[in-house]
Amino acid sequence: MILYASGSLAVALSYQSFGTYIQFLYIDILGLPAAWVGISWSIYGLWNAINDPLAGYWSDATRTRWGRRIPWIAGLFIPLSLTFYLLWTPPEALIGDGRSLILYFLAAILIFDLLWTIVVMNWTALFPEMIPDEKQRASVSAWRQTFSLVGLIIGVALPPILAGEDWSGRGGMALLLAGVTAFFFGLSLFGSRERPEFWQDTSLPFKEALRTSLANRDFRYFLGANLMVQFVFGALTASVPFYTKYVLLIQSDLTLPGVGLTLDVGLQNSLFLGLAFIIALPALPVWTALARRVGAWRALRVSCLLGAGILLLFFWPRDFYGGTAVALLFGLNLAGLLMLPDLLIADVVDADELDTGVRREGMYFGMNGLIIRLAFSLQGIITGTVLTWSGYVAPTPLELYPVQPDAALWGIRLMIGGFPALALLLAYWFLRHYALHGQRLTQVQSDVAQLQARKRDDRVK
Repeated sequence: MILYASGSLAVALSYQSFGTYIQFLYIDILGLPAAWVGISWSIYGLWNAINDPLAGYWSDATRTRWGRRIPWIAGLFIPLSLTFYLLWTPPEALIGDGRSLILYFLAAILIFDLLWTIVVMNWTALFPEMIPDEKQRASVSAWRQTFSLVGLIIGVALPPILAGEDWSGRGGMALLLAGVTAFFFGLSLFGSRERPEFWQDTSLPFKEALRTSLANRDFRYFLGANLMVQFVFGALTASVPFYTKYVLLIQSDLTLPGVGLTLDVGLQNSLFLGLAFIIALPALPVWTALARRVGAWRALRVSCLLGAGILLLFFWPRDFYGGTAVALLFGLNLAGLLMLPDLLIADVVDADELDTGVRREGMYFGMNGLIIRLAFSLQGIITGTVLTWSGYVAPTPLELYPVQPDAALWGIRLMIGGFPALALLLAYWFLRHYALHGQRLTQVQSDVAQLQARKRDDRVK
């Protein structure tokens, strides 16, 4: 199971480095107007509305002697890694030509997302199939998020160091991260298994599969809650480069008092978010134990309320020390937000099998992938809108650190603290209406175990 879980490192590294820095790179470094990038994000959201459910349906309907999910992962993780590299390295001839560069940007994110969707959706769909026991799911989810946090640390902390203050070294950075992504996706295949008794299930037609999934009340409320949680992840990581540069004024080297250690700008940025992910690692066993004791549903509601309160603290810091202290505090809660949603959607898939008689992880994780990307698109639209309306001043080669108006500084604080806090309160509200917990969940788990035992017996016969 640890080999399978190691795929989380590739998932987190590739998407979080993309989510954290790709807008910053194209807006702040390469000079694209924020409004243009926001429009591209809107198109990107529509693209996800099409490819995520379709990828899930194709996966459920696939029948090969190697399984339903694994062939997709094995065939596409190398092209995915290559596309990731190309995101960061637009041809030099396009830089300075705004129209050509925005077209390259749009094409690159659409192709990257299609490949990422297919690979990651199939990889995540293996989770509830491979691990049917709820308590074991909590343990494997903790391993997954351990690797995920390592991937987050690499994907968020290393790029500023590797690329340099002016991001001129982004080609080498992209090559290294693409290689690590490919390695861990490949490694995860050695721990991936599929259960043959599900290969005989007759897949539903696409329209019926989509209708049945959307008719699932618990799934709808889960999607609402997870949309908000995923928005928080995207908003935090995408806002950090603007927040540290202009609100915390991390614009020069910092010497730590009493230690004599000097941190350059890139290292300060890396530590700001990297330390939050590091502190989340020892917090994972705490959230795992809480989920085992009170259930994933209750634990996630606690995490939403606690996280909303902490996020509001980002309004007050004015320097590296204050900002890092709040980031560390949020890191303790981040572990719960990362690991608990996977447990809820696994329960939804089990309950659906009782209703339809078919294992449909692909459709459910595909639609959940759509929500993750919609959250990403929502964050991108908000970033572009806030920076445009607040009077954000883009840097130039002659002025890397322009003075921002007060409206822009408050807008950046809203991006990292205000909107994410509101999102977690909305997630808490959605979870109030999610009913697959307690005695009902216990009954579902018992019934689905009996159904799967009959499927195994039928396959033997």
